[in-house]
Amino acid sequence: MNGVLEGTLVVALEQAVAAPFVSCRLAAAGARVIKIERAEGDFARDYDQVVHGESAYFVWLNRGKESVVLDLKDPEDAALLRRMIARADVFIHNLAPGAAERAGFGTDALRAVHPRLITCEVTGYGKTGPYARMKAYDNLLQGETGLLSVTGHADAPAKVGISVADISAGIHGYAAILEALLARERTGEGCAITISLFDCLADWMTVPYLHQVYGGRPPARSGLHHATIAPYGPYPTGDGRTLILSIQNEREWVRFCADVLECPELAFDEAFRSNGRRVANREALGRAIERVFLQLSQEQVIERLEAASIAFGRLNSVDDLTHHPQLRLTTIDTPSGPVQLPVSAVPVFGHNGLERLRVPAVGEHTEQIRREFE
Repeated sequence: MNGVLEGTLVVALEQAVAAPFVSCRLAAAGARVIKIERAEGDFARDYDQVVHGESAYFVWLNRGKESVVLDLKDPEDAALLRRMIARADVFIHNLAPGAAERAGFGTDALRAVHPRLITCEVTGYGKTGPYARMKAYDNLLQGETGLLSVTGHADAPAKVGISVADISAGIHGYAAILEALLARERTGEGCAITISLFDCLADWMTVPYLHQVYGGRPPARSGLHHATIAPYGPYPTGDGRTLILSIQNEREWVRFCADVLECPELAFDEAFRSNGRRVANREALGRAIERVFLQLSQEQVIERLEAASIAFGRLNSVDDLTHHPQLRLTTIDTPSGPVQLPVSAVPVFGHNGLERLRVPAVGEHTEQIRREFE
C-alpha cells in the first residue's frame, strides 16, 4: 500500500516550518506534493548547515516533495502555476498577508474557478481582526499568546525549545485538510481553510486561560515542576543524576510514600495530605523526597518506583535521546547523502510513508514539471 492519499495532488507555495509541516504529512500519507520555491529556495534551507550541509528543519519537513522553481512575477511561470492548481486537489500557502491575492492566487478567486479545490492558508493571526496584516514568527506568537509567561522559572520566562507555534499550526492544518478531503467525498465540494498560528497556540493555552478568567490568576511559572500538581517534577539522586516523577492521584501518593520513600506517615502529614497542599508546600515536599533520593543511586530509585508502579522519566539530554533504547530511526536520502532521523509519529495502517521519501534539491523537478503541465 502506497498510502491512503495516493492519487491526491498537493501544490504548496510554502516556506519555513508551518506549511511545510502540513504538506510533509500529506506526502507521508501518499499524496504527491509539488513544492514551489523561489530561485534561491525556501529560506529554511539556510537556517543552518548541520546535516551534511543541509538545514535540519528543511530535511525534517520536506521529504517526499518535488521542488519547482517559479517566479510568480513572470507571466509564464504564473500561468504554469495556474495550470498546476487546476489539476490539484489541495493548494497550500503561507505567504505574507495579502501576497497571494496580489499575485493572483487568492483563495476566493481560485475557488470561484475550481469549486472542488481545497485551499489551506497558514497565517499568523488569521484573515480578519486588528492583527491580520502582521507578520508572525514562532517566538513572537509564544509571546503574544502568553505562553512565555507560563514557561520558565519563577524569576524569568523562557521560550519553548522547539517551534511549537509552527508545529501546532502544521498539525491542525494537516487534520483540517484530511477532514476537507473526507467532506469532499461526500459533497463534491472543496473548501477554504485558514490556519492561524495565534489560534492554534491560544487553543493550547486554554488551561492557563481558564485559570486566569475563572480562578483570578494564571498558573505560576514553575520551571521543571508542574504548575498545579505535586510531586510532579525533577528530583536529584545520590549519584548526581535527576529523575522526573509524577503522582496523579491520592492512591499513588500513599503508595509512593509507603513503598518508595518508605515513610508511610508522610502521606497523611497535614502539609501534604492533598494535592493542593502539596503544591502550596512544594519546597518542604521536595526536601522530604530528596532526603530519601539522595541516599540512593538513580537505578535504586527507579527500582522502587517501578515496583510501586509510579510514573517517572529521566532528565535526558539531546545526546541521551540519540542513544535512547526506545528511539526508532529511518534513513532518508538528501541532496547531500543519506541521513538518519526519527520515524514519523503516525504510521497509517502500519505503513510509514516518510521512510521511502527523499529531500529534493532546489528546483530538482522544474523541467519535468514544466513538461508535464504544458
